[in-house]
Amino acid sequence: MYERIKGFRDFYPEEMRSRRAVIDGLEEAARRYGFREIGTPALERTEMYVEKSGEEITDELYHFTDQGGREVAMTPELTPTVARMVVAKQQELSKPIKWFSTRPFWRYEQVQQGRFREFYQTNVDVFGSSEPEADAEVLAYCADALTGLGLTGEDFEFRVSHRDILGGLLDAVGDEVDTREAIRAVDKREKIEDGEYYGLLTDAGLTGSQAEQFDSLLSTDDLGELVEFAGTDRVQSAVENLENVLAAAEDFGAREHCTISLETARGLDYYTGVVFECFDSAGEVSRSVFGGGRYDDLIEGFGGQPTPAVGFAVGHETLSLLLERAEARSAGTFGTDYYVLSVGETRPVAARIARELRERGHRVETDLADRSFGAQMNYADSIGAETVVIVGERDLESGEVTVKDMYSGDQTTTPVESFPGESERPTYDDLA
Repeated sequence: MYERIKGFRDFYPEEMRSRRAVIDGLEEAARRYGFREIGTPALERTEMYVEKSGEEITDELYHFTDQGGREVAMTPELTPTVARMVVAKQQELSKPIKWFSTRPFWRYEQVQQGRFREFYQTNVDVFGSSEPEADAEVLAYCADALTGLGLTGEDFEFRVSHRDILGGLLDAVGDEVDTREAIRAVDKREKIEDGEYYGLLTDAGLTGSQAEQFDSLLSTDDLGELVEFAGTDRVQSAVENLENVLAAAEDFGAREHCTISLETARGLDYYTGVVFECFDSAGEVSRSVFGGGRYDDLIEGFGGQPTPAVGFAVGHETLSLLLERAEARSAGTFGTDYYVLSVGETRPVAARIARELRERGHRVETDLADRSFGAQMNYADSIGAETVVIVGERDLESGEVTVKDMYSGDQTTTPVESFPGESERPTYDDLA
């Protein structure tokens, strides 16, 4: 008996039904905003991730040497791949480029709740616009997608910040600060104890008093206070940009979900502007549900022309924790609309009826195991069939089929030649 590999999962039909409903909801919302679907490979060259994140990233990758001697890795994230794709056809693509995709990724990391070694994400990106409206549209899409899955404003919040506010404050507080390490410390703030947090800040070059001063600045609600404290164009421009993004989010209907939270840093180095994370408002999902932000330097870093960009990725595993907590997961309706029951030598007629019902977009099942009438009825009941169309030899001798409503148990006969006829969804109620 083979066991499933740790960190990988099977999805049986009931589980897959819920996952499919979530995927469809996220993707349909993306299409409403004009995002276009792309497909990407499962393998990329390992050096693409090493160049971006350093040699240590290989400890987290499923990587190997292929038969052509190439060092390749199963893709652990999408951002480098879409950057490569934009660079490859940068001159041909109309701007802004608005893409989305849903697919699996692989990272060899510690397995825990909501985090697996094979995981699924929906990624949404905008390339080619530096306007605040692009950031705001991403926030608006996120809000619409979540509410479309049954969540309300009481279930989630977007904590919004700006990387240049953080960097500018660090420059103002200390002279020789490793900004990258200090921002990584901020990103860990809610996950670690105060002592460890301040230790990370001092490791990044702040003194103890500077670390406390910096931390207190992050808790202010007055952005003007930060501009006054820093006294730099960098912080003033960042504050203005953040305010412009939030003003656009107000017009797009997403501002009510946004809270300014300077402790939100996003640990990845390539973020350059506004960043955000989605959290469970009730606090029962302890970590960020998903996040994203602006990364204006990424395309240039992959050899392309300077191209502003903003986007995010939502992991389905963590999102499912929020949906389950809020009891808002759209279960989807993957019951069977029709079961066409065939008794005796009636396959041609039964097949014709099933085919015409499927052409109307209905979910239709038929007998594939040469079962008895009773066994077929039991099966139809077990799969939640709404309507059973009984095609029996005696019925056909009379030029009829029987249509049975499985919920009420009522049934009637109707001429076989006129079924399903012109009706898009013929049921017992239509025929009785």
